[in-house]
This record gives sequence, C-alpha cells and structure tokens, in this order.
Amino acid sequence: MSDEVHSGGCFCGAIRYQARGAPVRVSSCHCSDCRRSSGAPFLTFATFPRDSVAFTEGKPKAHRSSARAERWFCPDCGTLLAWSAIEGRDTIDLTVGGMDEPDGFAPEFHLFTRSRVNWLKLDDGLPQHETWP
Repeated sequence: MSDEVHSGGCFCGAIRYQARGAPVRVSSCHCSDCRRSSGAPFLTFATFPRDSVAFTEGKPKAHRSSARAERWFCPDCGTLLAWSAIEGRDTIDLTVGGMDEPDGFAPEFHLFTRSRVNWLKLDDGLPQHETWP
C-alpha cells in the first residue's frame, strides 16, 4: 500500500476523513440515485479499501438509499460523503468533490450512462458503460 494520505470532509467541517493509499478506481456514476442524492447530473467517486478509510472528526449518518447500498452524509450540512454496499464489498466510495485535493482523482470511466441526462455530452474519451462494467 502506498503511503499517500488523502483527506476530505463535508461543507461545514463537522465531518473529516482520511483515506490511505491509492484508490482502487475512480469512476463517474450517472445513475438516477446518484443524481437525486446529490442534485448534480453525476457523481465522481474514488473507491478505497474500507479498512483504509477513517473518519477523524464527527460521524456521518448513513441512509439506506436502495436494497443494496447506503449513502453517508453529514447530519449537519447534508454533504454527501460516501456510498457503500450493504453486503459483500470491502470497499467504500468517497465523493471526489469532498476531497481536499480533488484534482488528483481523475475518473477512469463512466458508469450507468444509460441513465445520464440527455443534455450532458460525454466527449472526454473515457470508456462508457451502460451498467456496472
């Protein structure tokens, strides 16, 4: 594992976290759940091993957003911080927008593009997957 430490948190500063090492992947999700939970046309996530992520200040609140996943957010300001599978995954997806240095987390691909908003033109040359690849 790399010695890198990545920090981030919510808008109001009540929640802070650190992720150690390099992300497993970085992807932009266009599913309707991501759009509705964020109010944005898509979300970009950096996926880390669950045991490499620690919340160092405050405690996020979890909301079960579907049968298979929960989303973690700040109970004070509402910032969406992470997505996590309920079962069978040993990773956590942190929102790149919450990172202190988001420029270091360029997406590698787009997923759930079948649900993307039709006015968004994806011309960045990255692979596009209609569902989970």
